[in-house]
Amino acid sequence: MRTEQQALKVSLVAILLVSVLGIGFGLVSGSFAILFDGVFSLMDAVMSIVSLTVAGLISRSVTNRLSLRTQNAFTMGFWHFEPIVLLINSVLMMGVAAYALFQAVSALLSGGRPVDFGPAVVYAAVVVLITAVMGTLEHRANRRIGSEFVAMDVKGWIMAGGVTGALLIAFIIGMLIDGTDAAWLMPYVDPAVLTVVAAVLIPVPLSTARRALAQVSLVTPPALRKDAEAVARDICAAEGFDDFRVYATAQGRARTIEIVFYVPRGLPPRPLEDWDRIRDEAEARLGGDDPHAWITVSFTTKEAPALPE
Repeated sequence: MRTEQQALKVSLVAILLVSVLGIGFGLVSGSFAILFDGVFSLMDAVMSIVSLTVAGLISRSVTNRLSLRTQNAFTMGFWHFEPIVLLINSVLMMGVAAYALFQAVSALLSGGRPVDFGPAVVYAAVVVLITAVMGTLEHRANRRIGSEFVAMDVKGWIMAGGVTGALLIAFIIGMLIDGTDAAWLMPYVDPAVLTVVAAVLIPVPLSTARRALAQVSLVTPPALRKDAEAVARDICAAEGFDDFRVYATAQGRARTIEIVFYVPRGLPPRPLEDWDRIRDEAEARLGGDDPHAWITVSFTTKEAPALPE
């Protein structure tokens, strides 16, 4: 897995396999926990398809491999879709987990649910192996790729592995107590473990959801603003400008920075090459060679707006 799209495609195939296994074994064994695991994986597969589509659009946009019509319709690129997809994915994960928690608690209060633990153990063991392999492979690949989508996918595999691992332990315990004095607890095993798993899963995507919401809302990252202001301050002092203003935001992998320099009135004329030199310096210091950086530097003799105290 050398690229973001390759990693997401391999992950998608594995997710679809886990989803089919979960839904099938859930129906055969009568385990709502396994059925939840399969539905959760199916939802993850759908979001992986969306992530793969957005990642492809971003890649083709950066390398100018889109049709002219599409380029004219999205002149600012497709970066803004990345945090939207991450936010939707996070909210869906929390929503499905919350629904599963409600169903599990309802089952506990109504006397539990009978489960055939034989097929359940087979399913859990196979899926734990798949999640461990996929999570490890994607995590290693993302050290080089550095993709938010792949990072979210790795988190999904970790969550899936945790869920299925807990199911495996619970189902083994259910098999062991069969025929003993504790056999009356068997109907409660499935909803009990689902209650614990769902309660643990609900807050897991919160950090991703908060970061994605901040990006959708165009909240300026403090570190990005600090770096841009430091560059603008140095150029302002070196060139004798009156003041500057920095506007910055991040959306997924994209960084958008606009610097406005307020130039004193009456300065002697300067060739355009000189202004381009200033732009080039600012862009170079802010990582302008990054294809996901959108940096604009402008100059004006208008009076700088007063900053709030």
